[in-house]
Amino acid sequence: MPSFDVVSEADMVEVRNAIDQTNKEITTRFDFKGSDARVEQKENDLTAYADSEFQLTQVKDVMTNKLAKRKVDVRFLDEGKVEKIGGDKVKQVIKIKNGIEGDTAKKIVRVIKDSKMKVQASIQGDAVRVQGAKRDDLQAAMQLLRKEVPDTPLEFNNFRD
Repeated sequence: MPSFDVVSEADMVEVRNAIDQTNKEITTRFDFKGSDARVEQKENDLTAYADSEFQLTQVKDVMTNKLAKRKVDVRFLDEGKVEKIGGDKVKQVIKIKNGIEGDTAKKIVRVIKDSKMKVQASIQGDAVRVQGAKRDDLQAAMQLLRKEVPDTPLEFNNFRD
């Protein structure tokens, strides 16, 4: 029976490359000369440091541009609140979301059931497996999900015949 998995995962290699490029650009830019602006990555957490809140927004702009150029969807980023770390220096923790949350998974299953397509969807951990009798039905389900769930970056993998 043909099937595929609906997942939401960022390519961590591309994220690492984008962070490296961000730090390289920050060190060469004139408006960051002598500042402590940088972005650090610890697994799924990014921490942006800067000397002021204005510089922090500049650092985040550079980072989102680099991520977009490397085809990493910025909807994966979940920004925390800005914290003061001494003097005027600030930092912000940005989490990278991986996996489909429970509410989104339920929404995907509901969208597929409400569409009356001849496919079944089941939640399996942080992914949703969609099964159907025909490959065309599965491709129609992919198009439907791209249209109906715009707030989450979805990927379709593990396609089997």
